Amino acid sequence: MSSLTIRDQEKDHLLTPKNAALIIIDYQPTQINSINSMDRKQLIANITATVLAAKAYNLPVILSTVNVKSGANKDTIPQIKELLGNIPSYDRSSINAWEDKEFYEAVKATGRKKLLMTALWTEACLSFPALDAIKEGYEVYPIVDAVGGTSLIAHEMALRRMEQAGAKLTSNAQLVCELQRDWNRKETAPEMVHIFQEMGVFLRLE
Repeated sequence: MSSLTIRDQEKDHLLTPKNAALIIIDYQPTQINSINSMDRKQLIANITATVLAAKAYNLPVILSTVNVKSGANKDTIPQIKELLGNIPSYDRSSINAWEDKEFYEAVKATGRKKLLMTALWTEACLSFPALDAIKEGYEVYPIVDAVGGTSLIAHEMALRRMEQAGAKLTSNAQLVCELQRDWNRKETAPEMVHIFQEMGVFLRLE
């Protein structure tokens, strides 16, 4: 039982800790409270699991909000903000984050071409930058169980539109397994188990 040598993590066609970045857009109280495509508590739990995965595998994270500086909206929910610590948050007026200069430059500065994208709502703040990023040659991976829309049909139609444009839909469980890839990678295996416990995939036996 021998694993092959780890492939080049920057050139691998699958997601790795060295070729992907996580984008988190508009997980703010107003947006959370308008989600009707899934249970809102479950949504918070799922995006929290996504952030835990990004931290465990040291992915660059780009965080963005809309209309906080104008006073029209509140900041990112504390469940996410506290996990991310003091990373920059790019506040915008634009619905499409790709049309915000600071956000756009921050994404480019990661040097990563595989973008794990999460945003509220699926039909606007996720789909618009996803479509733009694909147009510019990025590989976009919407994490479908960590995003939501104003209705189930709005959410599903937005996912369909992104997929038709070339987006590669994924889930938290698939993401974590893809980043981990081998149980012999001992430095991150315990955190993988912890994330699955937080998601309810693995039961806590203690």
